[in-house]
Amino acid sequence: MTFPAAARDLALLLARVAVGVVFLAHGWQKLFTNGIDGTAAFFDQAGVPAATASAWFAAVVELAGGAALIAGLAVPAAGVLLLIDMIGAFAFVHAGNGLFVDAGGYELVLVLGAAALALAAVGAGRFSADHLLTGRRRTRTVRHVAA
Repeated sequence: MTFPAAARDLALLLARVAVGVVFLAHGWQKLFTNGIDGTAAFFDQAGVPAATASAWFAAVVELAGGAALIAGLAVPAAGVLLLIDMIGAFAFVHAGNGLFVDAGGYELVLVLGAAALALAAVGAGRFSADHLLTGRRRTRTVRHVAA
């Protein structure tokens, strides 16, 4: 069974916003609640290389990437950067703690990384800034090439 295009685009919108809110909140936490110094101290304790640079990367990518997902702006690029961020979180912080998040495990990181990858692969959908900025141009190009 396939969904109509409008239903697929609505599903993408809901998924983007849900995942974007989680990333945005985690980026906000790293940048403003814990601060870069606090985040870097945690990263250093966890063995993350270049802890301060990594803290900045994670905070900015999660904050800006989350906002980009919510708006549907540059979703393929945001998705790839968020996936890289989650690979780092998995490898350096969560992998050795098992699956479950209550024990510091990687279940949230795994799901967020998979969602970021899926959004990077399929794009933002029709209900997005990406579509507003490039959708009409792509439609004209496709029609022109097909004719």
